[in-house]
Amino acid sequence: MKFRLALALTCIAALSRLLPHPDNFTPISAMALFGAAYFSQQIRMLAVPFLALFASDLLLNNIIYRQYYTHFTFITSWWIYVAFALVMVLGWFLLKDKVTPTRLLFASLTASGLFFVVTNFSTWLDSGMYPQTPAGLAACFAAGLPFLRNTVVGDLFFSGVLFGAYEWMAARQKVAANVHAQ
Repeated sequence: MKFRLALALTCIAALSRLLPHPDNFTPISAMALFGAAYFSQQIRMLAVPFLALFASDLLLNNIIYRQYYTHFTFITSWWIYVAFALVMVLGWFLLKDKVTPTRLLFASLTASGLFFVVTNFSTWLDSGMYPQTPAGLAACFAAGLPFLRNTVVGDLFFSGVLFGAYEWMAARQKVAANVHAQ
């Protein structure tokens, strides 16, 4: 039952990416942390969040943002998947044994920083928008700073919703099971 609950919450979070939202206010890091914390088998821990991210990317890239692409687009940036994987590893180390509010807050804030660093580094490296110099890298990170606030707020919000909903529903199921057992 817990697997189905975690699966449903992950899918709902992925689908929420399709709703209008402020830039960078997304559940991506929360999905990675959640998968690392609650999918007990490693294959599920990896597969479910990655497939949810991939499926939502397909819908975003080919339906919502189709005017920006000349052909069917599977993945717009592998760097997002690298950041996602790193956040998942972070979640596995910080949350696999025990999820507490303090650990979740630390993991969520660290995930925001990690995602910011990886994706902005990739913009500097791949986009051609910035010179391949230390000054260009600094300019790229400076240009990304206005988006960091929404990343942090989104990660905290979606982590709170995902983890809170899971714990609340799991506790209700436990109470219901105890009532039926009596």
